[in-house]
Amino acid sequence: MSESFGSPGQIQPLSIGNVVSAAVRLYRSHLKTYLNLAAIAHLWILVPIYGWAKYAAISGLISRLAFGELIYQPESVQAARSHVDPRLWSFLRVGFQIGISMLLIYFGLALVGGIVGGLLGVVLGSILGTTGVVVATTLAIILMVCILLLGLTWCYSRWVIAEVPLAVEENINGAESVARSWELTKSSVFRIQGVVLVAFIVTLPLVLVLNYLPSIFLIRLESGSTIYSIVSFISWIGSLIGGILIMPFWQALKAVLYLDLRSRREGLGLQLREPPSQDFR
Repeated sequence: MSESFGSPGQIQPLSIGNVVSAAVRLYRSHLKTYLNLAAIAHLWILVPIYGWAKYAAISGLISRLAFGELIYQPESVQAARSHVDPRLWSFLRVGFQIGISMLLIYFGLALVGGIVGGLLGVVLGSILGTTGVVVATTLAIILMVCILLLGLTWCYSRWVIAEVPLAVEENINGAESVARSWELTKSSVFRIQGVVLVAFIVTLPLVLVLNYLPSIFLIRLESGSTIYSIVSFISWIGSLIGGILIMPFWQALKAVLYLDLRSRREGLGLQLREPPSQDFR
């Protein structure tokens, strides 16, 4: 890749927009390679346990390839696989650890939100009477949603690059990779939330068209009918295609974030090759 993301020997910290645009350029310039890997990864999902591990490992593989391009040390897919494949089960462990942690945090935040909302309802109800109950119920719902969204996005921002250290760094296991993500992101949570929000907005039209629009038609169809089965199959295919198209972008985004966070916190500590003389157009 010939886009210059930084000067040799020093990577400049990136803004929210620059992180997203760098991921887009990576995605566009290696579209065929990344999409092929994403398609293989999504097919592996159909195989329990081992297939899930392969999906997680291929996700890390895409991030490793993207990171190599960013530091002007590109690898072939085969060379990158030789580093990633021996860590197959570690990638699965990272996925399960983050998934279970997010689930527990969700239940915890829902409980806190419910308690706070309930107390608010009791207080306002006793003060304002019947009208207060309606107001309190509305506020409680809004408060609970806000607590859930802010809490989950905050935690996700701490673990967003959890698999990237495992894919890139030497002598690290799954648990250490998760801890590494938590350490690197601790001073940049709000900026990462901004990156995630912008990236979500960028991919939202594709998600709506391929993942959600076909499902809307199922609402008015009779379950079990032939047309319902056809539309359901089309919806599944659309979701699969959407996942394949979006996955490489997010993995490239994680690679850019990882590089940027290491640059900010550690000065990266890598010798970079001279970038190519021509700019990417």
